[in-house]
Amino acid sequence: MENEYFVDSDKLSESALKRKHQLETDPSSRTDCMEYMEGQQIINSDIREKVLSEMNSYQPEKYTTEQVLRALRKDNLNIEDLKALLSPAAEPFLEKMAERARIETRKHFGNTVYLFTPLYIANYCENYCVYCGFNCYNDIHRMKLDTEQIEHEMKIISESGMEEILILTGESRSKSDIKYIGEACKMARKYFRMVGIEIYPVNVEDYAYLHECGVDYVTVFQETYDIKKYETLHLLGHKRVFPYRFDAQERALMGGMRGIACSALLGLSDFRKDALASALHVYYLQRKYPHAEVSLSCPRLRPIINNGKINPHDVGEKQLCQVLCAYRIFLPFAGITVSSRESEEFRNGIVKIAATKISAGVSTGIGDHESKYTGKEDNSGGDEQFEINDGRSLDKMYKDMAQEGLQPVLNDYLYV
Repeated sequence: MENEYFVDSDKLSESALKRKHQLETDPSSRTDCMEYMEGQQIINSDIREKVLSEMNSYQPEKYTTEQVLRALRKDNLNIEDLKALLSPAAEPFLEKMAERARIETRKHFGNTVYLFTPLYIANYCENYCVYCGFNCYNDIHRMKLDTEQIEHEMKIISESGMEEILILTGESRSKSDIKYIGEACKMARKYFRMVGIEIYPVNVEDYAYLHECGVDYVTVFQETYDIKKYETLHLLGHKRVFPYRFDAQERALMGGMRGIACSALLGLSDFRKDALASALHVYYLQRKYPHAEVSLSCPRLRPIINNGKINPHDVGEKQLCQVLCAYRIFLPFAGITVSSRESEEFRNGIVKIAATKISAGVSTGIGDHESKYTGKEDNSGGDEQFEINDGRSLDKMYKDMAQEGLQPVLNDYLYV
């Protein structure tokens, strides 16, 4: 099953082709995915052990209708209840789960839905992650925005009315170093009330520096919590180190960040186990750092440049809805983000049930917001990370949410 993700390699140089083939076919050519690389900080935490222990012992098919119904009757769920709601036995009760999730969402978040947009400032990457459009062996147009271009993009986005931005880069420490990202975050503070980052994992002192630069929260996708699958999908680069990536959110909190977000990329491995691990990752962080604002994302695989066949295995919209409802019932206070990977119809529905935050005016390319927002022709941008499924503008999204009976919120955080 591993080769189904591999990208077309006809345009790579002979040496790159040789190295790529070696990584794909010879496991001995890869580094140990559990061994830290030079400069990667090791923290003393038991959260990873707890999460993986619960995930590895989880047998979804063992849960029964009775256990599902018992979980839905409880006010406060435990881990076994969460496992039941993520199991196949819960699928016939999706309507009951959705109603319970809707009640919990309204109880803790009212009818609000938060809007944000991502800004990709570079797509250079030093990792070989076989499912990602930015991977170092994918033949795409690479680009890194300079200071003037970053400010231009931010100004255009800000003029649309957006007040929260998520800054993203490819995972290249040489092309997008911490100072470069920090300067982009300082600039973002001029235009936005809320600033998040989704970059390569860094050490505590680096997160502290980025927090000083104006970052409020950090998002990191573990991709899959299945270590054996993880090492077959991440063949090269710093991202290959599973434990360093796992501990990123905790290091961010140790560095003073106000919030963190966790996620698996559903469809890479057993989605029920990955969903369980994602929820427990947030659950244990929330217990250890009760002051932190915690949230979950729920991305599914999407096609990428040079490989349009990438799609999530066994994770349809029904299964995704089950996961999101289970998240909400188990973690009633957690934020839940549904990205533009999902369709307009699905997102319109799920924000009335479980989700609290959605993206709008989205581009996963580099330097193309002017063409996207104004219609001005511009073919000089860098290629996108993946294909989006819902391209609504902020204005359209705002109006659609209001028509759904929701209250769109651009920002509710006041700095004093």
